[in-house]
Amino acid sequence: REIVEISARLGLQVLTLYAFSVENWKRPRSEIRTLMSLLKKYVRAELENIHKNNIRFQTIGRIQELEPSVQRELEHAVCKTRENTGMILNVALNYGGRAELVDTFNRLHAELDHNGHRTPISEETISRFLYTSGIPDPDLLIRTSGEMRISNFLLWQIAYCEIWITPTYWPDFRRKHLFEAILEYQKRERRYGGI
Repeated sequence: REIVEISARLGLQVLTLYAFSVENWKRPRSEIRTLMSLLKKYVRAELENIHKNNIRFQTIGRIQELEPSVQRELEHAVCKTRENTGMILNVALNYGGRAELVDTFNRLHAELDHNGHRTPISEETISRFLYTSGIPDPDLLIRTSGEMRISNFLLWQIAYCEIWITPTYWPDFRRKHLFEAILEYQKRERRYGGI
Protein backbone atom coordinates (compact mmCIF):
# COMPACT_ATOMS: atom_id res chain seq x y z
CA ARG A 1 0.00 0.00 0.00
CA GLU A 2 2.72 2.46 1.00
CA ILE A 3 4.65 1.98 -2.25
CA VAL A 4 1.52 2.34 -4.39
CA GLU A 5 0.42 5.53 -2.64
CA ILE A 6 3.83 7.20 -2.62
CA SER A 7 4.40 6.26 -6.28
CA ALA A 8 1.13 7.94 -7.20
CA ARG A 9 2.01 11.03 -5.14
CA LEU A 10 5.41 11.24 -6.81
CA GLY A 11 3.67 11.40 -10.19
CA LEU A 12 4.81 8.07 -11.59
CA GLN A 13 2.79 7.27 -14.70
CA VAL A 14 2.87 3.51 -14.26
CA LEU A 15 3.80 1.12 -11.45
CA THR A 16 3.92 -2.56 -12.39
CA LEU A 17 4.09 -5.13 -9.61
CA TYR A 18 5.02 -8.73 -10.38
CA ALA A 19 2.60 -10.64 -8.16
CA PHE A 20 2.41 -14.16 -9.62
CA SER A 21 4.40 -15.67 -12.47
CA VAL A 22 3.44 -18.48 -14.81
CA GLU A 23 6.22 -20.45 -13.14
CA ASN A 24 4.58 -20.02 -9.72
CA TRP A 25 2.08 -22.76 -10.62
CA LYS A 26 4.91 -25.20 -9.77
CA ARG A 27 4.58 -24.26 -6.09
CA PRO A 28 2.61 -26.43 -3.65
CA ARG A 29 -1.16 -26.22 -4.20
CA SER A 30 -1.74 -24.96 -0.64
CA GLU A 31 0.68 -22.08 -1.21
CA ILE A 32 -1.07 -21.12 -4.46
CA ARG A 33 -4.47 -21.12 -2.70
CA THR A 34 -3.03 -18.91 0.03
CA LEU A 35 -1.53 -16.50 -2.51
CA MET A 36 -4.81 -16.23 -4.42
CA SER A 37 -6.72 -15.69 -1.19
CA LEU A 38 -4.29 -12.93 -0.18
CA LEU A 39 -4.66 -11.34 -3.61
CA LYS A 40 -8.46 -11.23 -3.34
CA LYS A 41 -8.21 -9.89 0.21
CA TYR A 42 -5.77 -7.17 -0.90
CA VAL A 43 -7.95 -6.07 -3.82
CA ARG A 44 -11.05 -5.90 -1.60
CA ALA A 45 -9.24 -4.04 1.17
CA GLU A 46 -7.40 -1.55 -1.04
CA LEU A 47 -9.83 -0.87 -3.87
CA GLU A 48 -11.50 2.15 -2.25
CA ASN A 49 -8.13 3.64 -1.42
CA ILE A 50 -6.86 3.00 -4.95
CA HIS A 51 -9.99 4.61 -6.39
CA LYS A 52 -9.84 7.56 -3.97
CA ASN A 53 -6.26 8.25 -5.07
CA ASN A 54 -7.34 8.34 -8.75
CA ILE A 55 -5.23 5.26 -9.53
CA ARG A 56 -6.25 3.06 -12.44
CA PHE A 57 -5.99 -0.64 -11.59
CA GLN A 58 -5.04 -2.96 -14.44
CA THR A 59 -3.78 -6.50 -14.79
CA ILE A 60 -1.39 -8.10 -17.23
CA GLY A 61 -0.89 -11.79 -17.81
CA ARG A 62 -3.02 -14.81 -18.54
CA ILE A 63 -5.83 -13.72 -16.24
CA GLN A 64 -8.34 -16.04 -17.92
CA GLU A 65 -6.44 -19.02 -16.43
CA LEU A 66 -6.97 -17.85 -12.83
CA GLU A 67 -9.87 -19.24 -10.83
CA PRO A 68 -13.20 -17.50 -11.52
CA SER A 69 -13.49 -15.87 -8.08
CA VAL A 70 -10.09 -14.21 -8.57
CA GLN A 71 -11.04 -13.10 -12.09
CA ARG A 72 -14.27 -11.52 -10.79
CA GLU A 73 -12.42 -9.61 -8.06
CA LEU A 74 -9.87 -8.31 -10.54
CA GLU A 75 -12.49 -7.38 -13.13
CA HIS A 76 -14.45 -5.46 -10.49
CA ALA A 77 -11.31 -3.45 -9.60
CA VAL A 78 -10.50 -2.79 -13.26
CA CYS A 79 -14.07 -1.62 -13.99
CA LYS A 80 -14.33 0.56 -10.87
CA THR A 81 -11.11 2.43 -11.66
CA ARG A 82 -11.31 2.45 -15.47
CA GLU A 83 -12.04 6.19 -15.69
CA ASN A 84 -9.35 7.22 -13.19
CA THR A 85 -6.71 9.46 -14.73
CA GLY A 86 -3.83 9.12 -12.27
CA MET A 87 -1.12 6.51 -12.08
CA ILE A 88 -1.72 3.12 -13.66
CA LEU A 89 -1.19 0.27 -11.21
CA ASN A 90 -0.40 -2.80 -13.31
CA VAL A 91 -0.49 -6.06 -11.42
CA ALA A 92 1.25 -8.90 -13.28
CA LEU A 93 -0.61 -12.14 -12.53
CA ASN A 94 -0.03 -15.49 -14.15
CA TYR A 95 2.52 -13.49 -16.08
CA GLY A 96 5.74 -14.43 -17.82
CA GLY A 97 7.67 -12.43 -20.38
CA ARG A 98 8.01 -15.40 -22.71
CA ALA A 99 4.31 -16.23 -22.33
CA GLU A 100 3.52 -12.61 -23.20
CA LEU A 101 5.63 -12.81 -26.35
CA VAL A 102 3.97 -16.09 -27.38
CA ASP A 103 0.52 -14.54 -26.83
CA THR A 104 1.60 -11.40 -28.69
CA PHE A 105 2.82 -13.31 -31.73
CA ASN A 106 -0.30 -15.49 -31.76
CA ARG A 107 -2.57 -12.40 -31.72
CA LEU A 108 -0.46 -10.73 -34.37
CA HIS A 109 -0.51 -13.86 -36.54
CA ALA A 110 -4.30 -14.16 -36.16
CA GLU A 111 -4.82 -10.54 -37.19
CA LEU A 112 -2.53 -10.86 -40.19
CA ASP A 113 -4.35 -14.04 -41.26
CA HIS A 114 -7.74 -12.37 -40.74
CA ASN A 115 -6.80 -9.28 -42.76
CA GLY A 116 -5.16 -11.35 -45.45
CA HIS A 117 -2.14 -9.15 -45.91
CA ARG A 118 1.44 -9.69 -45.01
CA THR A 119 3.11 -6.43 -44.12
CA PRO A 120 6.54 -6.15 -42.54
CA ILE A 121 6.42 -6.44 -38.77
CA SER A 122 8.02 -3.56 -36.87
CA GLU A 123 8.80 -3.01 -33.19
CA GLU A 124 5.77 -0.71 -33.03
CA THR A 125 3.54 -3.45 -34.45
CA ILE A 126 4.72 -5.93 -31.84
CA SER A 127 4.31 -3.35 -29.05
CA ARG A 128 0.64 -2.86 -30.02
CA PHE A 129 -0.07 -6.53 -29.28
CA LEU A 130 1.73 -6.76 -25.92
CA TYR A 131 -0.24 -6.94 -22.66
CA THR A 132 1.15 -3.46 -21.95
CA SER A 133 0.00 -1.91 -25.23
CA GLY A 134 -0.52 1.83 -24.84
CA ILE A 135 1.64 2.04 -21.72
CA PRO A 136 5.18 3.45 -21.85
CA ASP A 137 8.08 1.06 -21.35
CA PRO A 138 9.54 1.12 -17.85
CA ASP A 139 12.37 3.51 -17.07
CA LEU A 140 13.43 1.71 -13.91
CA LEU A 141 13.25 -1.93 -12.83
CA ILE A 142 13.61 -2.40 -9.08
CA ARG A 143 14.76 -5.92 -8.28
CA THR A 144 14.21 -6.88 -4.66
CA SER A 145 15.78 -9.72 -2.64
CA GLY A 146 19.22 -9.12 -4.13
CA GLU A 147 18.56 -11.47 -7.04
CA MET A 148 20.70 -10.79 -10.10
CA ARG A 149 18.13 -11.85 -12.69
CA ILE A 150 15.05 -10.40 -14.33
CA SER A 151 12.90 -13.49 -13.71
CA ASN A 152 11.06 -13.52 -17.04
CA PHE A 153 9.61 -10.05 -16.38
CA LEU A 154 8.65 -7.64 -19.19
CA LEU A 155 11.30 -9.05 -21.51
CA TRP A 156 10.38 -6.83 -24.46
CA GLN A 157 9.62 -3.70 -22.47
CA ILE A 158 12.81 -3.49 -20.37
CA ALA A 159 15.21 -3.31 -23.33
CA TYR A 160 16.45 0.16 -22.28
CA CYS A 161 15.36 0.07 -18.67
CA GLU A 162 17.72 0.99 -15.84
CA ILE A 163 17.98 -1.72 -13.17
CA TRP A 164 18.38 -1.14 -9.44
CA ILE A 165 18.96 -4.13 -7.17
CA THR A 166 18.35 -4.12 -3.42
CA PRO A 167 18.89 -6.93 -0.92
CA THR A 168 15.59 -5.95 0.72
CA TYR A 169 12.77 -8.44 0.22
CA TRP A 170 9.51 -7.13 -1.26
CA PRO A 171 7.45 -7.45 1.97
CA ASP A 172 10.04 -5.20 3.69
CA PHE A 173 10.42 -2.73 0.80
CA ARG A 174 9.42 0.73 2.04
CA ARG A 175 9.33 4.36 0.98
CA LYS A 176 13.01 4.89 1.88
CA HIS A 177 14.00 2.08 -0.51
CA LEU A 178 11.89 3.56 -3.29
CA PHE A 179 13.52 6.96 -2.74
CA GLU A 180 16.98 5.33 -2.84
CA ALA A 181 16.12 3.70 -6.15
CA ILE A 182 14.76 6.90 -7.66
CA LEU A 183 17.72 8.99 -6.48
CA GLU A 184 20.16 6.46 -7.93
CA TYR A 185 18.18 6.41 -11.18
CA GLN A 186 18.28 10.22 -11.40
CA LYS A 187 22.09 10.14 -11.27
CA ARG A 188 22.32 7.89 -14.30
CA GLU A 189 22.74 9.06 -17.86
CA ARG A 190 20.30 7.23 -20.12
CA ARG A 191 21.85 6.46 -23.49
CA TYR A 192 19.34 4.04 -25.05
CA GLY A 193 22.17 2.11 -26.70
CA GLY A 194 24.12 5.21 -27.78
CA ILE A 195 27.36 6.64 -26.44
